[in-house]
Amino acid sequence: MRLVILDDYDLASEWAAKYICNRIIQFKPSQGRYFTLGLPTGSTPFGCYKKLIEYHKNGDLSFKYVKTFNMDEYVGLPRNHPESYHSYMWNNFFKHIDIDPNNAHILDGNALDLQAECDAFEKKIEEAG
Repeated sequence: MRLVILDDYDLASEWAAKYICNRIIQFKPSQGRYFTLGLPTGSTPFGCYKKLIEYHKNGDLSFKYVKTFNMDEYVGLPRNHPESYHSYMWNNFFKHIDIDPNNAHILDGNALDLQAECDAFEKKIEEAG
């Protein structure tokens, strides 16, 4: 594991966004060859997401062949609730980039069987590589 220490939040956000951007570009994703990305939620990654959106809008980065998997979701909170991680990700990231909505995976915190939801989510991650 590499530890990177930077002076402030903005520098850390930019470093993380550049790292993700470079990894996607170097992978050369294409139809049938998707880059898989795990994403956290909350205030910490917000700056990184803003930079990734900037790279996309500048034409430097595409998410067309990227599959994402979010790490968490609240149980019992409707997905359209403004505090749900589903809403957070769509409002703060996904709707600003060219990702196929079918490739943006977020757990369903309202599934009738939460264990089955988690098992199916894990299977999707395994299938994505």
